[in-house]
Amino acid sequence: MNKTELINAIAEKSGLSKVDSKKALEAFIESVAEEVKGGGKVALVGFGTFSVTEKAARKGINPRTKAVIDIPAKKVVKFKAGAELSAL
Repeated sequence: MNKTELINAIAEKSGLSKVDSKKALEAFIESVAEEVKGGGKVALVGFGTFSVTEKAARKGINPRTKAVIDIPAKKVVKFKAGAELSAL
């Protein structure tokens, strides 16, 4: 399902227009992104939790040259599915 299909599904199930459904979806995405960028987490009971986790710096190997390279530490977004979603 892509974004357009999701907007259509939201409009159909909620009774909102497609324009309002698009605004609602974009507001949701923006709100989650802002919270996660700030280091917080968003927990949606029954669906899952969006959070930020830190990956430590590590050594890696370039598969083409077999040279050892340093991979810097970074922050990544993590989604953990809730119990109801996992049960599917």
